[in-house]
Amino acid sequence: MSVRCYLDNAATSWPKPDCVLAAMDRYHREFGVAAGRGATRAASEVDATIARCRLRAARLFNAESSDRILFTFNGTDSLNVAIHGCLQPGDHVVASALEHNSVLRPLSELRRRIGIETTFIEPEANGRVEPTKFREALRPNTKLIALLHASNVTGVIQPIDEVGAMARQAGALMLVDAAQSAGHLPIDVRNSPIDLLACPGHKGLLGSLGTGLLYLRPGVEQHVASFRQGGTGSLSEDDHQPERLPDKYESGNHNAPGLFGLDAALAWLEQHPAADRRRHELELRRQLIDALHDSQTVRLFAADLPNEFVVGVLSLTVAGFDPQEMVAILDHDFQIQVRAGLHCAPGAHRHLDTLADGGTIRISFGATTTTHDVDRLVAALRKF
Repeated sequence: MSVRCYLDNAATSWPKPDCVLAAMDRYHREFGVAAGRGATRAASEVDATIARCRLRAARLFNAESSDRILFTFNGTDSLNVAIHGCLQPGDHVVASALEHNSVLRPLSELRRRIGIETTFIEPEANGRVEPTKFREALRPNTKLIALLHASNVTGVIQPIDEVGAMARQAGALMLVDAAQSAGHLPIDVRNSPIDLLACPGHKGLLGSLGTGLLYLRPGVEQHVASFRQGGTGSLSEDDHQPERLPDKYESGNHNAPGLFGLDAALAWLEQHPAADRRRHELELRRQLIDALHDSQTVRLFAADLPNEFVVGVLSLTVAGFDPQEMVAILDHDFQIQVRAGLHCAPGAHRHLDTLADGGTIRISFGATTTTHDVDRLVAALRKF
């Protein structure tokens, strides 16, 4: 059997750096205790590693301090903490129509439950939203603007700084979904108009599943209620949720083995410049586009945009094949693993006119993807 060819890094990165696996194994073999729940030497070591992980994440995003970084259980959890925490009855939200269901569904639930109002901005023909349309959608009761940093379907980067500046001028909070950009693009929250930044730890940050991050700009915690309440290992005599960060938002036991792995992953990222990784992923994306541009059966989406407007994600379809069918063939016959479907972003597929056809086949590159991997995919697709 051929070696597995993995091209689904937008879902989760694989393989993880060896240091990530070693750190998680070390936690289970040497420590195995809960974080923030003891004074033993093992507990102290666990607490120190988690604090270091928080500090590394703060450095990655240039956050004002490490307590601005909250640990969650995935990107969806981060987005829910932000959305449910900041919205009240009658608030208005402006978001792009390209958002992931991790934004769309919480907003839908809050429309039904407490009567928030929503406006969705459709993208332009090139897949990018026009910032001025967000300004035109603002109302006196606009509380939140939500915008994904890069599309998980096409890889198209959105103008978060321009939209964020409008949000700040209007007194609204700016929430950025960085699921497809964290670890792939430089993000400087201190020098960008970002109030809340949500991302998973297991995609571009190369950590394990079950980890996520949420950044809060200083002062924003006053406008974001705690999404869940419970034990924090602090102020245990008080039945009120602590107000201090990060305890306000981190109830219950941490995913300590996952955070050990994320700490190691962030250390690995510090030694591998983001610019080099981005260049590598975009070269692979271009290699695939150039190899298939003359295909009579393969249709590529957002293939003409310059590199500065995309990340290492590309969608395509193959004439005569349902995306799910083609992905099953690639896996079974060629040991190539990619993703098919709507990718939890129905608005993106309405824009591409692929919603009724089962979506697209998504190719997503990572730090360990090689030119040989792309050659294998091209050779397989040329058989159809």
